[in-house]
Amino acid sequence: MVAAMIRELEIRKDYLEEPLLHSIYFGGGTPSLLSGTQLEALFRAIHRHFTVVEGAEITLEANPDDISSDRLRVWKTLGINRLSIGIQSFHEDELRFMNRAHTGKEALEAVDLARGAGFDDLTIDLIYGIPVSDTSRWEQNLEQAISFQIPHLSAYCLTIEPGTAFGNWASKGKLQETPDAISIEQFLLTMDRLMDAGYEHYEISNYALPGREARHNSAYWQGAPYLGIGPSAHSYDGCGRQWNIAHNIKYVKALQQYSDSSQLLAWIEEEVLSAEDHHNEYILTRLRTARGINPDELATGFREVFENAVQVFVDQGHIVKERGVYRLTRSGKLIADAISAELFV
Repeated sequence: MVAAMIRELEIRKDYLEEPLLHSIYFGGGTPSLLSGTQLEALFRAIHRHFTVVEGAEITLEANPDDISSDRLRVWKTLGINRLSIGIQSFHEDELRFMNRAHTGKEALEAVDLARGAGFDDLTIDLIYGIPVSDTSRWEQNLEQAISFQIPHLSAYCLTIEPGTAFGNWASKGKLQETPDAISIEQFLLTMDRLMDAGYEHYEISNYALPGREARHNSAYWQGAPYLGIGPSAHSYDGCGRQWNIAHNIKYVKALQQYSDSSQLLAWIEEEVLSAEDHHNEYILTRLRTARGINPDELATGFREVFENAVQVFVDQGHIVKERGVYRLTRSGKLIADAISAELFV
């Protein structure tokens, strides 16, 4: 797999017009399982084909049970300067329910170990809306996270999707989903408690201390081009999107069989975005952020349509217009996706 990813980096080195990398993100799987040698090989390939700017944000997703003093030392040596730790919860029964391999104790130790190794730029993920939990226990998770005084935190509502283990349990009556009212209560609590603790709610699911927003994710929400490598990875060049095949073995075989630039990239599918697509993606991503929607940035022909449609939500109190920019209010954040859908063309 690592050899195939290195090969893809070589083949697609010209995908981005701008060869300077301001952020690198190892995620979307479990990169903390890679050995130091494997990660070093990937870094060598990145530096061979791109220029990584000084001070670039380089993030690695890590499970608490994968974090050790030895691994942290290797990651630090390689240039990784930010860790995203998938804690999800500090409660044992909630972790078992979500089939997580780590314990609450390991979650606590992971943060301490990372800090001790010199990783000050940390973010953790937490999950609310868990059927086996309640609001008081979610508040305990928040209080524990706040006590770390980490610069960044992501809080996601558990979603039961068809075709997943949770989805099958729910369809058979073996799992009772958390009522919407409880999930809403926990989301509102999250906003209030984290903002009281000094965090800025800069995206629907993301909170940061002032100036500590995730640069990589922020670039995505602002429509910056990016290149994704590996199975299921997505890329965007400003004109269209590409996504890699999700099947690991088929991905590796396709890279092994690729010989020259005259061949089609058999592991990639793509779409060219229309003007309407670009507009809708701008609405979807910007509305979720504190930056909001600036009508001056909308393409000719779309601004009037947008301002006519958005007025309904301004009148309802779900959106506020401040200094020419439209942003979600507290109530609007509860129905952000529904509002976006109504504003699409």
